[in-house]
Amino acid sequence: MRAVVIDSNGQFRLMQRSDPVPGPGEVLLRIRAAGLNAADLQQARGDYPAPPGWPADVPGLEVAGAVEAIGGAVSGVGVGDRVMALVGGGGHAERITVPAELLLPVPPALSWVEAAGFPEAFSIAWESLVELAEVRAGDRVLVTGAAGGAGTAMVQVAAQSGAHTVASVRRTELHERMRALAPDGTRLDVVTPGEEAKHGPYDVIVELVGGPDCLNRVELLRRRGRIVIVGVQAGATVPLRMFDLMLARGRLIGTTIRGRAPAEKAVLAATIRESVVPLLARERLRIPVDTTFPLGDHAHAYARLGGPGKFGKVILVADE
Repeated sequence: MRAVVIDSNGQFRLMQRSDPVPGPGEVLLRIRAAGLNAADLQQARGDYPAPPGWPADVPGLEVAGAVEAIGGAVSGVGVGDRVMALVGGGGHAERITVPAELLLPVPPALSWVEAAGFPEAFSIAWESLVELAEVRAGDRVLVTGAAGGAGTAMVQVAAQSGAHTVASVRRTELHERMRALAPDGTRLDVVTPGEEAKHGPYDVIVELVGGPDCLNRVELLRRRGRIVIVGVQAGATVPLRMFDLMLARGRLIGTTIRGRAPAEKAVLAATIRESVVPLLARERLRIPVDTTFPLGDHAHAYARLGGPGKFGKVILVADE
């Protein structure tokens, strides 16, 4: 099979690899589409290695495809089933083996491209907001860097939870597309970073950008507010005005999924399967796709991922 491989210089190369073989508890997927994420670029820089058990030099954390073969001790899955999954790596290839307990069904009306942009973005959005920040109806939620794949998912999950959501998007030409993501009957305001304070204070702030000034947003918290740190592309080391956090009796919550134990990932997959996929099937959630590229044009896909002005997901699709 063909796979995108990170070489010793941190460059992405398309190379031939042996087809993987499913072991006990695994299935083999023929990948039809795969999402790109900031973690792929971090892995190429040497900052975010794949966890044990996943390909160390093939990026790709979310895939959608058809089941081609089934290993032992697997039930409830058949050859030909349309599935998607959040994986630890290896997704930017033509095939991958995945533990069956991580599989999510692809709703019939959903395209491969859309399915490939769902697992990572909506898993982290649901866990961050619903389970960790405990967002409730009526809360005011700020999502920073909201135009990317994770941001568009966060905005929708917050809105589905009944929150008054404020999406911070630097590029004003993307504001109308962001507003269109609001489900009927929900409240979504779209602002630039300089307008965030006017729409506060906030019960929950989702930090998707990072950077040296990001924790200044502590002063925008309501009492007992929560800041959830999910992305740090603009910088991972920041000062914190601790007394502001103390006065707000606030909480800082950090989260990432990739390095978790298999059992933890299985629990999260079960939650997404039961609570979030049904919303997707009822078209209460959408996966905005910025651009698609064939696997053979992976270089342009990664360049787009690292460039400005994206709205939603960048997706690699199987060459026909």
